[in-house]
Amino acid sequence: MGEILKVDDIHVYYGSIHAVKGVSFEVNEGEVVTLIGANGAGKSTILNTVSGLLHPKTGSVVFEGRDLKGVAPHKIVEYGLAQVPEGRHIFQQMSVEENLQMGAYTQLNATVEPGIADVYERFPRLAERRRQIAGTLSGGEQQMLAMGRALMSRPKLLMLDEPSMGLAPILVEQIFDIIRELHSAGTTILLVEQNAQAALSVADRAYVLETGRISLTGTGAELMASDAVRKAYLGG
Repeated sequence: MGEILKVDDIHVYYGSIHAVKGVSFEVNEGEVVTLIGANGAGKSTILNTVSGLLHPKTGSVVFEGRDLKGVAPHKIVEYGLAQVPEGRHIFQQMSVEENLQMGAYTQLNATVEPGIADVYERFPRLAERRRQIAGTLSGGEQQMLAMGRALMSRPKLLMLDEPSMGLAPILVEQIFDIIRELHSAGTTILLVEQNAQAALSVADRAYVLETGRISLTGTGAELMASDAVRKAYLGG
């Protein structure tokens, strides 16, 4: 497996607040890599930096050998990196299908219909609601739509920011089943998630973030078995 993403010693600030303090990690092709940690640990800040929405003061983000410094977010999507943001942020007044079409703005017209068909095969609930206004969907359906919209760009790396947030336990289970299916199909995923149990259960490798720094790293199984992780994040 080749390295698809390398984050090297990034420092990110919000004004005078030093939010991310020298974080380094990599994602290899075909892996699920997860970042776990408490609220405010810097997880979402890291994803937003990788996708170009924030800029590190120092350090680098390299995607498929290409330094992303100064690259506009829409160009980063064209390179093959898609983010499903925290809180979903679908187009509320558009239909399900119109949302999916918006996700394909980087793609050739000929690929849009096959892409939508693929999303509907993966998310049958969306197919049933293709004409429905997206803002009237349930929370779980909106999360599926946000994931489907990101998949429309045919990403080489899919970044998911808190996909379980605000969902009932049964829907969380469904979302993580979908993540497993995407992984099995070869999709490379960088997952940020506060539900450490669910995140570690799907992860090939994982990093624990505490106040902007990586405090632990290992395979998903290793961190699940770690006393420190169990006490801090798994209620053990």
